[in-house]
Amino acid sequence: MLKFFIHYSLHFIVPALIAFLFFKDKWKTVYLIFLGSMLVDLDHLLATPIFEENRCSINYHPLHSYVAIGFYCIGLFFKKTRIICIALLFHMLTDSIDCYL
Repeated sequence: MLKFFIHYSLHFIVPALIAFLFFKDKWKTVYLIFLGSMLVDLDHLLATPIFEENRCSINYHPLHSYVAIGFYCIGLFFKKTRIICIALLFHMLTDSIDCYL
């Protein structure tokens, strides 16, 4: 239950705080981008079984791979992709915490 609370707090509550604290003038848009970053979880549909409670997503699913994370890091250097890449990297951080809980 604690793992569930931590995981979903990091997916929904903390991004709202990040958006509000660091992007005050456009926090609603930034928060929607953070929520949209959860679309990378569609790559879970490629796994069998689709959901396994104790599976670590990092480097298991294609959009959670180290290669994909590298592209998300590169995207930080470009203004047009910076916010989405921050959101994607935060998503990866959130999912990586699951690997240790």
